[in-house]
Amino acid sequence: MYNQAQRTLTTGRLILRPFKESDAQRVSELCNNYNIYKSTLTLPYPYSVDCALSWIQTQEVNFNNNKSYEFAITDKNTYELYGAIGLSNNQTHKNGELGYWIGEEYWGKGYATEATKAILEFAFTEKHYHKVYARFFASNPGSGRVMQKSGMVKEGVLLQHVYKENKFVDLIHYGIINT
Repeated sequence: MYNQAQRTLTTGRLILRPFKESDAQRVSELCNNYNIYKSTLTLPYPYSVDCALSWIQTQEVNFNNNKSYEFAITDKNTYELYGAIGLSNNQTHKNGELGYWIGEEYWGKGYATEATKAILEFAFTEKHYHKVYARFFASNPGSGRVMQKSGMVKEGVLLQHVYKENKFVDLIHYGIINT
């Protein structure tokens, strides 16, 4: 459920909320992890507090300008930060790309799937998207399972689409259309 005044999405276990500058230290701790870096398209490594602050400081303007929507994935009861989920906004085509990361200590608990379902509802109900898509490295099948569990379907493979760690890697493309 979306609360427009607070810019929050609430699920059974989670609150997705805007990031605050006070989150920068925890974001840095979670993201300064090689296993997260190797599974993401744009996350730098190492990941400093300054990287986190810089990223957080762009989010409100992007949200207000309907360029993108970034949310901290937090526990509904303890407010502990688990990760992030974001959605770009291509207004011309009424679509956007979904991206997320979860701190490694929280993997396998269903948080990414729960957050993804909430973001898809936000995209279709609040922002009136026609389509949401996402991509993941073939080496990260867990991300593909998140997309499948969220109702997304495989649309194809972008062969050797990204150069990462001195090699070309495939991206698997998933999408979902608002019906």
